[in-house]
Amino acid sequence: MNAPTLVESQTPQLNLTGDFPILSRPVKGRRLVYLDNGATTQKPAAVIQAECQYYEQSNANIHRGVHFLSQHATDLYEQGRESVRRLLNAARDEEIVFTRGTTESINLVAYSWGWANLKEGNEILVTGMEHHSNIVPWQLLCERTGARLRVVPVTDSGELDMDEYRALLNSRTRLVGIVHVSNALGTINPVQEMTRMAHEAGALVLVDGAQAVAHTVVDVQAIDCDFYVFSAHKLYGPTGMGALYARYDVLKDMPPWQGGGDMIHTVSFERSTYADVPQRFEAGTPNIAGVVGLDAAIRYVQGVGLEAIASYEDHLLQLATEQLLELPGIRLIGTAAAKAGILSFVVDGIHPHDLGTILDTDGVAIRAGHHCAMPLMTRFGIPGTARASLALYNTEEDVLALVAALRKAQKLFGTGREA
Repeated sequence: MNAPTLVESQTPQLNLTGDFPILSRPVKGRRLVYLDNGATTQKPAAVIQAECQYYEQSNANIHRGVHFLSQHATDLYEQGRESVRRLLNAARDEEIVFTRGTTESINLVAYSWGWANLKEGNEILVTGMEHHSNIVPWQLLCERTGARLRVVPVTDSGELDMDEYRALLNSRTRLVGIVHVSNALGTINPVQEMTRMAHEAGALVLVDGAQAVAHTVVDVQAIDCDFYVFSAHKLYGPTGMGALYARYDVLKDMPPWQGGGDMIHTVSFERSTYADVPQRFEAGTPNIAGVVGLDAAIRYVQGVGLEAIASYEDHLLQLATEQLLELPGIRLIGTAAAKAGILSFVVDGIHPHDLGTILDTDGVAIRAGHHCAMPLMTRFGIPGTARASLALYNTEEDVLALVAALRKAQKLFGTGREA
């Protein structure tokens, strides 16, 4: 088979690699082809500089000091909250709680809302394609409350069985947890429709948006979900930073889940009273620099335009899908009609971990394993997959480098054949 060549396309490349300093770093003497964006995205210079500038010019604790730096740092922090509100189209800033990321956001909801509202006989409904972070907190909650965890099955194409979803919803369902975009399959779930159905059954809805916010426009008011969670590091922002959106009428009635400074109104040894939302859920000194970095990341993404990003990444996904399907012995896992820029696949005769190691010798970075979705891998009868996940700085050349490296791996293992 001849080496792949670029296809003619009406979709222009975004040409943003120059904004990301790490992408100019060679890996093992090769150009870095970074296709592990589902795990974490690289950071543009604007984000790196914003965090550095905060520590150089604005560092102080927030919400407490009367001096200039404290007031300035507080303004930057609350500016970040407003940026998240705009990103998600939340109705008000008070609906945004800063956390360490998606995992902590889900745990916050489980421990605060869940402990206050669930009891024996209630049911929590999740899907068969959830990340472990949207499974384990609910399992722990069920163990403590006597509630039951139920699961929406996944079809062979990697889509949710909506008939089964409808059948599983009932008067005992108190919460539905849905991943917006599957990190292991790329499937885009119909979260607006699923939220409507859940509300009709009397349940609240939490949407895991970790893989969605960097790749498509998210409107929590249109989705009408009760909770929406995401991590900054998958949105070109810093690690250890994220946010929880919760409808105000739900959030204001939730009890604190951590105690400490800045989440209180009054404290005595007899009793304490708590701050209003969102401060009630932000105990202690927060990751102020992380909020500044997240703010810069949101501004960067919105400057490029999420509609343009979605269109461009879809172009790369179609190109990559076509190129991979031309290779013999490769099977895609997850072929849903609606997909984001994630390609999960297995290669005949090559373990995913071996494949990832071989591709790394050519500077091609992918992820190999179960992707924190072990139940989903069990559903497909495999230990794991190789996963190439796309971002706005990837190029057609990156796709072709992936294909060339895969062909080289097959030749090395003696598993390839001429198509």
